[in-house]
Parts: sequence; C-alpha cells; structure tokens
Amino acid sequence: MDDDLGVLRMDISASKMNPTAAQMADHILYNSTSEELSAWWDFLFHELADQRTSEWPLMDNPLPTLVILLLYLYFVLNLGPRIMEKRKPFELKNVLIVYNFIQVLVSTWIVWEAFDTLWLNKYSMFRCESVDWSKTPYNMRICRGFYVYYIAKLSELLDTVFFVMRKKDNQITFLHLYHHTGMPMMAWSTTKYYPGGHAAFIGTINSFVHVVMYSYYMLAAMGPEIQKYLWWKKWLTSLQLGQFCLAFIHYTQVLFHDCNYPKWTVIIVLPNAIFFYYLFWEFYQKAYNVGNKKPVNGSAKTVESAAHMNGHKLKAQ
Repeated sequence: MDDDLGVLRMDISASKMNPTAAQMADHILYNSTSEELSAWWDFLFHELADQRTSEWPLMDNPLPTLVILLLYLYFVLNLGPRIMEKRKPFELKNVLIVYNFIQVLVSTWIVWEAFDTLWLNKYSMFRCESVDWSKTPYNMRICRGFYVYYIAKLSELLDTVFFVMRKKDNQITFLHLYHHTGMPMMAWSTTKYYPGGHAAFIGTINSFVHVVMYSYYMLAAMGPEIQKYLWWKKWLTSLQLGQFCLAFIHYTQVLFHDCNYPKWTVIIVLPNAIFFYYLFWEFYQKAYNVGNKKPVNGSAKTVESAAHMNGHKLKAQ
C-alpha cells in the first residue's frame, strides 16, 4: 500500500513539474470518455436497431426528431404567439380542408396496407405477434407502413400550428402537447427497433380512427352549411374511447404470452391508453351531459380543447 501511495505521489509531482505530461493525461482521459460514449451511441442506435430501417431519412438517431419537436414547442409556445400577438387570426378555411383531406388519404393508405399485408393474411388480433426480421419484399412493405405512420405523426404537428395561426392559444393545453410530442417519438422508436409485430394493431386502429376523425374535421372546416349535418360527433368520441380500450386489451397479451416481443413496452403503452381514455371520457361526460355533472374546476379547459378541431370549434350534437 505504501509503495502504491509513493508511486501516486511521484506521478502527481511529475505532473506538476511537467505540464505537458498533465495535458497528455487529460487528453487520454478525454479520449477514453469519448470512446465510451461513442460505443454506447453505436450500441443504442446501430447495433440494437433494425438495420432495414436505420438508413432511412430521420431514422439514424433520435436527434432530428427531437430537434423538430423542440422547434415545434418553441414555435407554438413562444415564437408563434408573439408573431400573432398584434395580428388578426387567419381563417385558413381552404388550407384546413386540403390538410384534413391529405390526412384522410394518408390514414386510409396505412389502414389498407395494414389489412392487406397483416390482418387478412398473417396476423391475428387474438395472439401476441413477433417481428419477422428477414429482409424480404413482404417484410419491407411492413417496415414502409410503419415508417409512413411515423411521418404522419410528424405531419400532425400542424394541428397545433393552425391553433396558433388562428389565435386559438387557449386550446394548446398540456395534454394536447403531450400527445403531439409523444406520438412521433413512440412511432420513431417502433420504426427504428420493432417495425412489425404486436404494435401494428395500435397503428392500425389509430389510423382507422383518424380516417373518420379527419373526415369530420374536413367537413366541419367547410362551414356552417355543412356542419349542421355533422350529427355524429358523439359517435366519433365513442369511437375514440373504443380505440383506447381495444389498445389496452390487445397489448396485455404481451404480458401473458411469450412471442419474442419486448414486455417492457407495456410500461409505455398501457398507461398512455388509460391516460387518453380518461381525457376523452371527461370530454364525453361534459359535452353530452352524461350524469348531469358540472365541469370540475381545472378540467373545463381540457374538455373545451377536445371540442376544438385543428382550428375550428365544433359543438356537441
């Protein structure tokens, strides 16, 4: 022990007497740390990743998606409201019609791809499904469907941008931002690591709901002459509630069956399903006077937010 301490004291003394030696030691330590971080980075975002999707745009690592989301948050929470502060709100009627129509087309394509490649031929809704890692044209088609779903989640950030441009700032709630920032990251992670398998069900039912939902928004954007025929708003909310129930029930199969799909993902999926079910159930109760309950203090804003559809308000029928 004494010998080791002596060597250490000599090394310290030498470093003090020789600044070059100290600089070399710091350089070695810095390089060692950098190499470790680089090794972890490669492990997380290259070795663990699905090589079939890793080289696609925005898929190499999460930084591009995170930057997009940070810019989005900065615009909708800071820059956008300041720009619009002394300006009149934009109407954006035609823009909203076109935007919602495109969302309907994209969601319809995703649903078609999901049924044509998975649910009508290979997958079952009543068992846990694993990911087929082989690089065949069939499996690459599945990967492409997951990737388009991820891009669709990024495009839906425009919902909030339209709120800002129409000066609907009170509709930009924590829950709205949580949903619109969380979904792109979850879609990116699934496309990056598990493009296929059990998570396909969530993307399928979510896209189906979006076909109906954005169709409704598109029609509502056309003005009062069309809105008076939109009597099925209540059933749209019921469809959304059903989506969360089905997602929860279906995903519990991962816990009870071993299909080589990661069980830890239930920590993300199941709480989110419960969280969004609660949000929409609150809206359903308040909007349609279920039980004649008055809005609880603090929840009125959330409920009102659910009644606004990417830039225009819809009344409960």
